[in-house]
Amino acid sequence: MNKRGQETRKHIKKCACSLFAEKGFKQVTMKDICEVAKLSRGGLYCHYESTRQVFQEIVDDMTSEQDNEIDLRIEQNQSAVTILDDILIKYENEMFDSQSSLSIAIYEYFSIRDMANQKNALYEQYLISANTWRKLIQYGIDRHEFNEVDISAVFDIIVFSYQGVRMYSKLMPLDKETPSRIIKQIREILVKMKDDSDSI
Repeated sequence: MNKRGQETRKHIKKCACSLFAEKGFKQVTMKDICEVAKLSRGGLYCHYESTRQVFQEIVDDMTSEQDNEIDLRIEQNQSAVTILDDILIKYENEMFDSQSSLSIAIYEYFSIRDMANQKNALYEQYLISANTWRKLIQYGIDRHEFNEVDISAVFDIIVFSYQGVRMYSKLMPLDKETPSRIIKQIREILVKMKDDSDSI
């Protein structure tokens, strides 16, 4: 695909993402995406066949973006604490920003009956994200920046608290301190205290 085509797809996904965050997955149509992206039906269908295809690519992009960023920063030998802090700041901001949350759309998309008969795509996304976090946490442990922890358990705390807050924030008023408290606790679980002695 040429550069112009890639830019068009990127534009379509950005516009569609706002719609999915606002209306959920089931209420968004290809016509809606055409209108928001200011494209003809032919222009949109030239790139995507359905809202499912658009949404799946958005989810895939979000997963691969974090995976690639963490891999790159590990290759650059950056501090595990710095990488973690950057991710946690991003997560905290996203938990505050309920307007752009895709949690409801994700629930609707992955609960579609005929999707359930296929390989569980949401679980596949979970496994990819778990592997990414496993790499980062083990990297931090190996560098003596993180505590020895149950990596799978810590990942579950991170992913389910993050998605839970984003889901609930769409459905009810949320204490503004909730994301900050969660992020603080995750950091305390992982990051070694300054006075912790560890022979290298």
